[in-house]
Amino acid sequence: YFNNRILFLTVSQSPDLAQLREKIWGFITGNEAMGYSNNSFVPPGKLQCEWGTGPRTLVVLDDVWSSSVLEQLIFKIPSYKTLVVSRFKFPTKVVGEVYQVQLLRDDESMSLFCHSAFGQKSIPPTANETLVKQIVNECKGLPLALKVIGASLRDQPEMYWVSAKKRLTRGEPICESHENKLLERMAISVDYLNKKVKECFLDLGSFPEDKKIPLDVLINMWVESHGIDEEDAFAILVELSDKNLLTLVQDARSGDAYSSYHEIYVTQHDVLRDLALHLSNHPDVNERKRLLMPRRDTELPRDWGRNTDRPFNAQIVSVHTGEMREMDWYRMEFPKAEVLILNFASNEYFLPPFMDDMPKLRALIIINYNTTEATLLNFSVFTNLTNLRSLWLEKVLVPELSNTTAPLRNLRKLSTVLCKVNNSFNPSVLDLPQIFTRLTELVIDHCDDLVKLPVSICKVNSLQSLSITNCHRLSELPAGFGLLKELQILRLYACLELKVLPPSIGELIGLKYLGISQCVNLRSLPREIGRLASLEIIDMRECPQIVNLPSPVMLLNLKSLRRVICDDEVSGDWKNVKRGMRHLHVQVAEKWYSLDWLHD
Repeated sequence: YFNNRILFLTVSQSPDLAQLREKIWGFITGNEAMGYSNNSFVPPGKLQCEWGTGPRTLVVLDDVWSSSVLEQLIFKIPSYKTLVVSRFKFPTKVVGEVYQVQLLRDDESMSLFCHSAFGQKSIPPTANETLVKQIVNECKGLPLALKVIGASLRDQPEMYWVSAKKRLTRGEPICESHENKLLERMAISVDYLNKKVKECFLDLGSFPEDKKIPLDVLINMWVESHGIDEEDAFAILVELSDKNLLTLVQDARSGDAYSSYHEIYVTQHDVLRDLALHLSNHPDVNERKRLLMPRRDTELPRDWGRNTDRPFNAQIVSVHTGEMREMDWYRMEFPKAEVLILNFASNEYFLPPFMDDMPKLRALIIINYNTTEATLLNFSVFTNLTNLRSLWLEKVLVPELSNTTAPLRNLRKLSTVLCKVNNSFNPSVLDLPQIFTRLTELVIDHCDDLVKLPVSICKVNSLQSLSITNCHRLSELPAGFGLLKELQILRLYACLELKVLPPSIGELIGLKYLGISQCVNLRSLPREIGRLASLEIIDMRECPQIVNLPSPVMLLNLKSLRRVICDDEVSGDWKNVKRGMRHLHVQVAEKWYSLDWLHD
């Protein structure tokens, strides 16, 4: 198509822009022989000039690191095309169209690996086929990993391959060549980040491979360990995604104002996770900022046990095991630990006794990957967690809160996901304001045994955000719900048995966001909703029973309302209201379904 008029240029991190501009301009104009030494031949500025047509020309710019550099290397000429190759995503206003390169398929991975390891495209008869396949699987379709690791194992004896497989499983380099050519080469992308963003990337090594990481967990972790607010944490996540250091799995609501972070997930390629582990594991085990188990194991790492005579100075501690009993834990001291992540898969789990020696713990994340909810033992360790601010519980039987969590006076955020909570949320015995005196955010998601909220929730004066989502058996809210004067965000997604909202909801004078989407049996909006003068957004998509709205006179009192998301059947009524509220935007929702909650 281009009749061999193709110029390939490597841009790199520190390009000579003047020289690159001259080469490109000379190639486009056919003056390649002009010597590239006279800037007067090149149009000034960012080369955004119009020029007449000429022969079809393609310029390939490889290894581009920034938009500001790229903008200076692109011409606006009809017959001229630019193909940009980068490890980062650039906005379409700069590049026009983005193509995300896919990882290799299994057959392609095997072919590339064998080419590097054996000099042919298939496994030779003399090789251990099972071992080769295991190592190829560890590369997860990443061409650079397949090439470098294959070359590192070429002509090596079988026992060396066995050792290499074990080291890869632990997220460790198999040799100096692997470390220098793969991990250190990939580390260039991380070194380019500013310090705060790099620290957040390294935190991703705290989570198991091949698992979706709830964004809410990351946000909580970064807020507590790096002293940043939620908005900055979300911006860091987007930056890491744009630089292809993680994958952001979004739903239809993500990124909206007041959207819930617990509905968004992050994934990461295993080799990038290995890179985070590699960069975190350099200092002595007692001095590491992050003490991380690279893979799930039946017991704690041996080097942890060998160093229990000294305190561990880790700020973040991550454990990934199966069932743990009291005797399985080492007695360890963590005077500086601020984040503890317990990943496991079992029916019972004895909480680590060393939590008694974590006086600065601010965020605790407990995630069970088993098929059924786990019973937590040794819950009494919570008595010493006086500084805990964020608690995430996933797929566990939540113990009775009245006795076990009384000391959690500083807890700001409590999240229960896929849990059994009926025992802990017993309305007759639970006194929430006495247990959580500073709680500002409560998340209850996919807790299928939740039928009623404890009446005492209405007295948690500090509560600003309440999310009760996918709790299909929840049938009613307390009559005194309007006592939550500080509440700004109320999410009631997919509460299938919920039929009415209490009239006292009109007393939530600070409410800014009301989400009732997929409450398929909710019959109406209470007329008292017109008293919510601070309300900005209503999300009522997929509420088929709501076919009529309160009178327009009442709704016109919603002076702050700027956006309504609803089904087509009720959009006409809202558009009638819009005639008296020019700033109101009525959005008719598309049908959207998600099974992300079924993550394993």
